[in-house]
Amino acid sequence: MNFKNQFLIVLVFAGLFSACKKDEEAEVPPAAKMAIETPAVEAKVSEKTTFSVSTTNGKGFQHEWKLDGTVVSTLTSYDFTPAKSGTYIIDYTATNAAGTFTYKYTVTVPVPEVPVGTNSNRFVTTLFEYLPAPGQYTNKSIGSLATAKGLEGKQGTLVSLGAWGGYIVMGFDHTVINQTGKDDIIVYGNAFATFAEPGIVWVMQDENGNGRPDDTWYEIKGSEFGKEGYVRDYEVTYTKPAVGGSVSWRDNKGKTGVVTLTNATFQAYPVDVTTNEYTIKGSLLPSSNIFMPTPTSISSLPFTFGYADNTVGGDNVDIANAVDKNGNSVMLKGIDFIKIQTGIQANLGWLGELSTEVTGIADISLIK
Repeated sequence: MNFKNQFLIVLVFAGLFSACKKDEEAEVPPAAKMAIETPAVEAKVSEKTTFSVSTTNGKGFQHEWKLDGTVVSTLTSYDFTPAKSGTYIIDYTATNAAGTFTYKYTVTVPVPEVPVGTNSNRFVTTLFEYLPAPGQYTNKSIGSLATAKGLEGKQGTLVSLGAWGGYIVMGFDHTVINQTGKDDIIVYGNAFATFAEPGIVWVMQDENGNGRPDDTWYEIKGSEFGKEGYVRDYEVTYTKPAVGGSVSWRDNKGKTGVVTLTNATFQAYPVDVTTNEYTIKGSLLPSSNIFMPTPTSISSLPFTFGYADNTVGGDNVDIANAVDKNGNSVMLKGIDFIKIQTGIQANLGWLGELSTEVTGIADISLIK
């Protein structure tokens, strides 16, 4: 073999080695491996779930984690600690000069539940808020915070909520489960066959698991929902009188009126409200069932279903009738908190204002 041929062979081998070396060094898209390899993940409120990624070829790349479209990390991992229940989307993207790698997680966080235990109480056990509207019993015994607390853990003394909008918020020591095809809660009141003082019922899940009613209220859709005289997103502002007596009000529909008090010196404006005005929001029920043919003949007939202080012996509540702020039905697995609110703004002459009254609230499934 002459020198020329030897030189050509060396050149060929050098070219082949150089080409192989370049192929070895050529960058490829990220070779990423997700630590959690299933796209559907279930997490818990206030508990950490770590999502992470590793490389399978020893080569690094850039990272980006997004939670519901917002960048939350550019590291190899992301710690997800949900503050409340819901469905979340976590998108991961790995990037280098040769391309990208993406992965998508759908994370389901169920509403926390407090199971029924051997010591669970059928009645509500915690008073969170009592804000009556002005009324003839407001600031008296049955219109006081002390009496409202008497509903904790038992069927207690009658509590008056005052005129429209007055309310009480209480919680159970367990999650009241929405029983399919059954009523779930009973609210005891002070209704008579021909005299009801209907109150709207609101329920709430403990979505963030903190044990407080600071999540979303859902109205229980009763028989008058959507009928003439029913008003959602209703508001009334009450003004404190200088000395006492009747309390004036105005609503967000342009109407005004007074909560009439015959005692001109009695202060029916709630003593715990420190401002000269306060506004209450909720839903207004129609007053179509109130009849006053003479000053001494007054009746307030009960509605068909779905309200507190509406029928003799107590009123059953079905969680399945809950609706959201748009009036759409919602499926709640259970609830932890309940609010009762006077639903009608009415002056009943010598009887005073229409005022929803409550004597107890209980989980039907625990009634023996």
